[in-house]
Formats: sequence, structure tokens, C-alpha cells
Amino acid sequence: MSDTEATKQLPKDLAASEGKVNVQIDGVWHQFPKGTRMIEACKQVKVEVPHYCYHPKLSSPGNCRMCLVQMGMPPRPAPGQDPVFEDDGYQPIGWMPRPVIACANTVAENMGIRTTGPLVEEVRNGVMEFLLINHPLDCPICDQAGECRLQEFSVEHGRGTSRFVENKVKKPKNVDIGPRIRLDDERCIMCSRCIRFMDEVADDPVLGFTDRGTHTTLTIHPDRRLDHNYSLNTADICPVGALTSNDFRFKQRVWFLKETKTIDTNCGTGINVTVGARSNKILRVQPRENNDVNSSWIPDSHRLSFHTIIDEARLTDAMVMENGKHQTATVANAIQRAATELAKFKGEQIAIIASGRMTNEELFMVSRLRDALGATHCDIVPRTGESDNMLISADRNPNTEGAKKVLGISKPGSSLKTIKSGLASDKIKALVILQEDLTADAGFTQNDIQHASLIVSSHILANPTAEVSHILLPGASSFEKRGSMINVTGRLQRLNQAVQPNGNATDDWELLRDLTNAVGGGNGLYLIEDVFKSMASEVAEFNDLSLGKIGDQGIQLYETGIEIPLLTRERKRAENGEIVG
Repeated sequence: MSDTEATKQLPKDLAASEGKVNVQIDGVWHQFPKGTRMIEACKQVKVEVPHYCYHPKLSSPGNCRMCLVQMGMPPRPAPGQDPVFEDDGYQPIGWMPRPVIACANTVAENMGIRTTGPLVEEVRNGVMEFLLINHPLDCPICDQAGECRLQEFSVEHGRGTSRFVENKVKKPKNVDIGPRIRLDDERCIMCSRCIRFMDEVADDPVLGFTDRGTHTTLTIHPDRRLDHNYSLNTADICPVGALTSNDFRFKQRVWFLKETKTIDTNCGTGINVTVGARSNKILRVQPRENNDVNSSWIPDSHRLSFHTIIDEARLTDAMVMENGKHQTATVANAIQRAATELAKFKGEQIAIIASGRMTNEELFMVSRLRDALGATHCDIVPRTGESDNMLISADRNPNTEGAKKVLGISKPGSSLKTIKSGLASDKIKALVILQEDLTADAGFTQNDIQHASLIVSSHILANPTAEVSHILLPGASSFEKRGSMINVTGRLQRLNQAVQPNGNATDDWELLRDLTNAVGGGNGLYLIEDVFKSMASEVAEFNDLSLGKIGDQGIQLYETGIEIPLLTRERKRAENGEIVG
């Protein structure tokens, strides 16, 4: 077949050669890869099929029956007869008189799917009526109100009035099944999502159903608790208010929340999250789907770390040491004081210790400050631990890769011993410490640090390093700033500001810009976009990029050879047809 002939063919004619099949959905023909589940085919063409038990990252038990659709196939021709084709080139569809579930069935050539119509609407109304028979009518006090799929679909597919006149079956309420989660069993619609997540993803099968029929109850293993570090994901995927987070329970109505897409900075994975805030206060953090980073999940330890930014030890003002005691100062005055004091030292007497927790833009401003001061010692603090073989990376710094590219540090932490010995020998007299407590992860003591004649530091919390700093600048947390980071796999991702910094705390790139200006290294950068643009002109990996181009899902800049274990397992399950992925 010539290229000219191929270009004349319609999508329906090319489907087979591309490994696709022709499928009619609500009267419109489309082409989908073989093996696509009906519910996913409908989703791809923006046709909603209501469902509860189905989740693309989990196996499909087909037990809620809410995704029932009407299916049709061409009638089988009589012996000796050829298939009949209509004017549009497709075979006529014979519709089955009974519905099928869309979550567990796959599409086939010339298949028809109806997501509306008398049959489909009647069976969905019936399923919804059964789900509501014993469900409590407590939407006004349910934490799930506003994002409850049962509440939403009951409006669209419910009858409006109940024909059930008997007493509802009562089940346990407010059950303490784990340190971070509560169970209201009477709200459970037995979709089994939580059970399958703990079994298939968390590999900790502690949940299950007991009894049968209307008395079926979700329960925890008698000798166990739901204390896995990924337990709160069950509350995320619960379509009703059966499982709720202790941390967010009764805190706020979800429709009042301002939601911001950003990334987690507790480790090198860079898990994508959505931050919910109100009145400049973060109330919850939830995972955001990104199949190249974290799938749809997040560990509880990362999710709840936002409480740090409202810690009692939060720094909200600049401090300057006078006569051995810290006195509050304006940020501008503290920066000017730091510039004046730093000017007294030569470049080889100054050491800058930055952080792998800083954004690329902040690290770029560190490089500008380093150049302005002529500082010969510059490093970051490496921070490592054990991978949990799921999403938590062994690299606990979220931007080690960024530090390598922007600061040109080939081996993070390699200069720390030199800096430490330089302080002891009085060769290094001034320390600039950014977003780090050297006594926590860098192997320094307060006494080691105090060898310096001048200590300028920035952080979001009071800590032992801050206690001995001569000038202390209040930085912003990752939830309070914009910028970018590169995760352990080499993926460039974007932070977005969810809340404003507390008190007089200031975005660190601005602190560094003003300090650089004050020491005579002016740069005229007044927007974070300008910082990225300037950085992109000097760092090859960022050429032709901007903050806007990064997008919500990030950009793969290069490959590091590091894999995220949970994603590797999910891809294998998807290849085996166990999940959609």
C-alpha cells in the first residue's frame, strides 16, 4: 500500500494496523487500543461512567455494579452469508437486553456501548437505591460532604424518595482502627478499595470484610492496627465518608479550601501533592496523580509534615546578636548588617553551606552570592536514609540533583570536613548557612560552628545553629514559595505557593538577592521568573525552559538510572493486565 493510499484511509480502516479496535460510544465511533477496559475507553472520550469499586491502580472486583452499561455487538451472520455493513462502513449493532459492568470488560471490534438510555438508567437507579437502603442520612455532619461520590451520584441516579420502610441496619461508628484514621462502618458501601490498597499496594493486608449480606462489615485484623505509613491513602480513595483522617476530621468544609498543586520536599522523589488551605493556614495535603513520580499515593509521614511550618519554634523575624543576646531586627537591617560584616573577610575565609532542600532558583542565587563574595568554600549537606522500597527515597534531600547542576557540586558534602577543619584552624572565619542546622545532619557541634567570627544563617525554625548565629534571617517553607527542583530520577518539577510566609519570613531567593546586592553583586532580578530565565541562560539543562513550561507534571531533563520501586511494580502489574495503571 502506497503512502498516498494510506493517507486516504479513515481512522476506522487503520485501526487494525495500529492495534486498535473500532468502538461506538453513545452513537459516536472511536478507536481504542485492544484490551482497553470499557470504563477507560469512555473516560478517554470524556463520557462519565459512575463507579465506586473501580480504581485504575487497583484490581477490578466488579462488586459495586454502579458502572453498568449496555453493550452491543454485530449479529452473527447465518451460515453462508457475508457480514452486513452500513453506509458508514461499520456493521450494525445488536444490543444485548442485559447490562454489563464497564470496569472489568474490555472493548472489541465493532462493539457498541451505551452509557445512557432506559435500561442503563433503570439499573443504575436500582443499584443506587440498594446502596442507600442502610446508608445513614448524615451528609450535613459527614467530613466527606462536598467530595462524596455517593452524594453526587445519588442526585443524578437516585430516586429522590426511598421505598424502604424498615429500620436501617446499624453498624459501628467512630471506630479507632489506627493512629491516624477513623472508621464509620455504617457509611461503608463495601467497594473494597481500602482492602485492595492495603493488600496490593501497601502489602499489609490488615483490612477485610466480615459477615454477609446487609450485615457485612469492614473490619481490622483482631491482632493488628491500621498503622502502615501509607494508611491515609485509604481515606483518599474511599468514595464515601467511611474512612477519614484524624488530622483533618471536622477541621473544614472542603468547598472552602483553596487548593494548590505543588510537590512534596521530604525526600528526593518529589511526590506530587495538592495542598488545601484556608485563611492562610494549611489544613491538609493529598497526593496528586503523576505516573512518572508517585502514581496516586503518598506516605503518611510526608503528608503530615506540613505541621512543621506552624511549629512554635517557627522563625518569623530577623534576629541580630547584641551583647550575646538576639534582638529582633527588620529583614532589611539584618541583611545590611550581614553585608557589612562579610565585607571584612577575604573570599578564602568565607564558607557557604547551602541546602539540598533549596530550590534551583535559590541555589542559583547562592552561586551569585558566592561569586560576589569570592567565597572558595561552598557545599550542601547530604542527607540520606533507607528507602522504604515504595516512594520514600534514600536521598532525603529533594533537590540534590539541582545542587549538582546549579552549584556545580559533583559530590555533595565532600567539602564539609575541609570547612570544619578550616574553622578549627581559624582559616575560615565567616560562615553563611542556608536552610540547614549543621548540628543535626552535618556532623558539626555548636562549638565547631562558634569558631567562626561571623555566622549568618537562614532557616524556618529555631535550632542549635540559629542559637549561635550572629545574624539570623527568617526563611520561607516549601509551601510558602515558588520555584523548581529536580528529583532523583532527573525530573524537573515545580513548587507553587500555597500560603503566604508567616510574619516577616521572606522567600529565600529574595533574601539571597538582597544580600548579594548589599555586598556589591547587584543583578536586577525582581521576579522568580527572571531568576529562572537567568539561570536557564547559564545552566545547559534549563536552556529554552521557563517556570511556566514545566507544567503540573514536570519535565524529564535526563535519566539518572534511579527507579522508584512502587512505580516499577505498578508497571509490571499493568503489563500483566492486573491493573490499568
